[in-house]
Amino acid sequence: MSTRLEHDLIGDKQIPINVYYGVQTARAQENFSITGVILAGFPTFIISLAKVKKAAALANFELDMLEEHKKNAICEACDEIIAGELHDQFVVDMIQGGAGTSTNMNANEVIANRALEILGHDKGEYKYLHPNNDVNLSQSTNDAYPTALRIALYEKIYELTDSMKILRKAFMKKSDEFKDVIKMGRTQLQDAVPMTLGQEFHTYVTMIDEDIARLGEAQQLVREMNLGATAIGTGINSHPQYAVVVEKKLQDVTGRPFVTAGDLVEATQDTGAYVQISGVLKRVVTKISKICNDLRLLSSGPRTGFNEINLPAMQPGSSIMPGKVNPVIPEVVNQVAFQVIGTDVTITMASEGGQLQLNVFEPVIAYNLFNSINMMKNAFETLAEKCVIGITANEDRCKDLVLHSIGLVTALNPYIGYENSTNVAKEALESGRSVYDIVLEKELLSKTELDEIIKPENMIKPCISK
Repeated sequence: MSTRLEHDLIGDKQIPINVYYGVQTARAQENFSITGVILAGFPTFIISLAKVKKAAALANFELDMLEEHKKNAICEACDEIIAGELHDQFVVDMIQGGAGTSTNMNANEVIANRALEILGHDKGEYKYLHPNNDVNLSQSTNDAYPTALRIALYEKIYELTDSMKILRKAFMKKSDEFKDVIKMGRTQLQDAVPMTLGQEFHTYVTMIDEDIARLGEAQQLVREMNLGATAIGTGINSHPQYAVVVEKKLQDVTGRPFVTAGDLVEATQDTGAYVQISGVLKRVVTKISKICNDLRLLSSGPRTGFNEINLPAMQPGSSIMPGKVNPVIPEVVNQVAFQVIGTDVTITMASEGGQLQLNVFEPVIAYNLFNSINMMKNAFETLAEKCVIGITANEDRCKDLVLHSIGLVTALNPYIGYENSTNVAKEALESGRSVYDIVLEKELLSKTELDEIIKPENMIKPCISK
């Protein structure tokens, strides 16, 4: 393989002539074989890095820090990356030492070498345009990396919200479809009072709505960025007006309302926003997992469980038990929840591990936040499309459980009194007879009165009046 010679602080190194990354990226490839997941696996992050570099080039040019031909070449290279090109050249493992320096240099080198080509030079001819001196001008890993991370998270939260809206729509459709299906509500897995299956499914709609709002609130936290801080927040090696100018350029490049932190020293070391986002992700996935637990219970059986709903059959459920079908879609969503909840601990510890003016553990934070969001997005869309939209109700089973439930007596309590209700419930439990039959037998209510009381529309909302 043909190579080109590059050098850095460590020494000389041969680099394959066809690649766009350079010596520092190559060293990181050798040093960090950790997850097997490279930057190319997270295209939104790569695009965000390119947007940071483009905004920096535009700001440096406006401040007479960068020549026009270099600015144009850097911006063109960044635009290609933003359009999806050259992503295979981002080869560094997501988890790495150095606070993200290898990621930043991977971006600097790819952009520099592509810009050199645009200017008519060969890759590696850095005397014409340099990864550090030009692409990384007025920047440090310590402000470029976290800014790119925040841009990517801002976009990823939109993606996750979209998947939640898909799931919400599926539950809303079922809520409408099941609005007249009377069933028994349960508390502590014991019979409680009647409700409709539509009410049960509308609960899930409301839960998702609430968490879409919480995600939107968390998203606002990453609007504040520290671009212009350079190494520790003092802005060393940048123009006095750079932070102000680059803020506007980043807004133009991203089309998003990113703002510069008021205290760049604080913003460079503070990772609290990531902890907050991780906590919201945990909240969201925990509640969706609870919904999946409900779906598994409500569909349990078919002969020995609740059997109130049917989940779509997706695949055979056993290698030994013929005819068995398992709730595989809710089960896989449960497992995604377990994973996200675990990564929340990782993100929390990585944030806590910061020292003095920098947190060096942002790579593991980035890796886990991106992974969690991607898994949740896929899981929610899978749950909607392969499970919820295909759910059907066993209406006769639901109604039969209501009529034979001891809990039905709660609906009768305002009409026959607590003591009579208690006696009816006790007799029903001991004899196995229905509450309905015992009330009629004891002449506590007429059949007309009883039938009116237990109409579905009268049992699922406040209806007692003097």
